[in-house]
Amino acid sequence: MTSRTAATFPPPVMEARRWLEGVHFAADRPLINVSQAAPVDPPPPQMRAAMAAALEDAETHLYGPVLGLPALRAELAAQWSEHYNGPARAEQIAITAGCNQAFAATITALCTEGDEVILPTPWYFNHKMWLDMSGVASVALATGPDLMPDAEAARALITKRTRAISLVSPNNPGGVEYPAETLQAFFELARDTGIKLLVDETYRDFDSRPTPPHTLLSNPDWDDTLIQFYSFSKAYRLTGHRVGAVIAHPDILFEIEKFLDTVSICAPQLGQRAALWGLQNLGSWLAGERDEILDRRAAISDNMPKLAARGWRLMGVGAYFAYLEHPFAESSDLLAPKLVREAGILVLPGTMFMPETDPAGGRQFRVAFANVDRAGIGQLFDRLAALDWPLAPPHATA
Repeated sequence: MTSRTAATFPPPVMEARRWLEGVHFAADRPLINVSQAAPVDPPPPQMRAAMAAALEDAETHLYGPVLGLPALRAELAAQWSEHYNGPARAEQIAITAGCNQAFAATITALCTEGDEVILPTPWYFNHKMWLDMSGVASVALATGPDLMPDAEAARALITKRTRAISLVSPNNPGGVEYPAETLQAFFELARDTGIKLLVDETYRDFDSRPTPPHTLLSNPDWDDTLIQFYSFSKAYRLTGHRVGAVIAHPDILFEIEKFLDTVSICAPQLGQRAALWGLQNLGSWLAGERDEILDRRAAISDNMPKLAARGWRLMGVGAYFAYLEHPFAESSDLLAPKLVREAGILVLPGTMFMPETDPAGGRQFRVAFANVDRAGIGQLFDRLAALDWPLAPPHATA
């Protein structure tokens, strides 16, 4: 018998960290770690002060409502409505112990064993892992060289067992920001076929566009079709406090509540109070964080000519990620451990984001650049440009 967890692969970030074992990095050539997207800095001092004050409130240490603090649900609903120029109500929002739990709870509410969910490739590996562990088939939707999914291509993959299409924008791992018309096309496809459209907007706060990224909430009865996810972890550096959200029809939240009550009872109270304080007080600070991420994104593009001259290609960039195609003969899953030893770079291979049957992942790497400043990005690209490994045939010279 195969257990639920044995049905999927090991956590990629943890797997990559094993490549560091026994490797020494010189002081003048330290490791450049671009393997994980989580912020490494703590929340800003003013938020930490607010969290310290919250610790003095006895309610912080008790169970809270399963679907989250009412004040946090109401505040997020108000800001969600303003950001998207569409209606969102507190009763359409549940607070979860991180955005991954929001996805897991939603899939559990929507699917049973043998059902199918469509995932564009390259996919976010934790979404694939949860589907594996749930006995739900992940149906790969290839995106091509621009990493953009196509709604009509997805239509051809829908069967009587399809329950949802799951999108991530700005994308993890590809970084690309899906145009509003692309998201609208997927919404219309989901509505036409009676399935759900899941949109993970973990990196929403770092979208480069000055206008709302989509108008999905302006569709009548949007919550009959659309389910959105959000993470406070990236916005306010609350990764260790596990606070996310799902925005959906109250009937879906009724089912999600069963999952949350069984798994965590409620999201951590301290993290929820911090998220509420952040929504109410850190708008200007978050705008500065966005500006810094956008500058690092620009640094990726500024440095890309170094790699393009060596046969690399930038497939996508945005929010926390750049997605690169390399020119080498060996597969990225073999090259990634070599990069640790020979270049002092920890990066995830594209094979961790693709079906085993798709060879494209062997030519790709995901670079999580949010924790590397502009100077560090320059050093990263210098090290990659210096690699002198055998090239794949299309790039090989006579």
